Amino acid sequence: MRIMSSFRPKYITFDCYGTLTRFRMGEMAREMFADRIPADSMDAFIRDFASYRLDEILGPWKPYRDVLVNAILRTAKLWGIKATEAEGEAYYLAVPTWGPHPDVAAGLSKIADKIPLVILSNASNDQIHSNVEKLGAPFHRVYTAQMAQAYKPRMQAFEYMLDQLGCAPEHILHVSSSYRYDLMTAHDMRFGMRAFVNRGHEPLTPYYGAVEIPDIGGLPGLVGL
Repeated sequence: MRIMSSFRPKYITFDCYGTLTRFRMGEMAREMFADRIPADSMDAFIRDFASYRLDEILGPWKPYRDVLVNAILRTAKLWGIKATEAEGEAYYLAVPTWGPHPDVAAGLSKIADKIPLVILSNASNDQIHSNVEKLGAPFHRVYTAQMAQAYKPRMQAFEYMLDQLGCAPEHILHVSSSYRYDLMTAHDMRFGMRAFVNRGHEPLTPYYGAVEIPDIGGLPGLVGL
């Protein structure tokens, strides 16, 4: 069923990794730690790695490389196994090589010439542009946590984007596959509309009022196109 809406935002803002770019942290962890984590425990290990990544970004800004290194070392400590700083850095170096989900280019092409598209990402400045180039659509602006000196889900990251755009939150549609990183904060900051792209890595959380779409192809209907 196609969802139709009459809301026409001034900007459509996006999370990048997981929402547009296929996020491969879990896949890398399965390969990297196959010799240290039993197969039947790997899903739990990957969930812990994700939890530590979130915990690492809730304080003052620090380089994303440090976020990933610290997160994998802390996860390994919890599991009583060895990990190295070089293994943590391998995740950081891999991020710019990742490409988009298969639905992204076609979905964005239907709206890119009608409403300016913006990315707000937790990436570093030296990572994000390689990923954006692979998305197959023009973006009006690309903002990073490094620019904002704060990671999502902190409001400071979103405030930076709004200040740069000179736009009030009620005039923006924010799109993400994550409630924890994006849509909870977008709800609290009263963004005009929030869209949850259901990539299968987070459950639907109806309280936060995001419209669920299966992929980026669902976006045109949300803005009356």
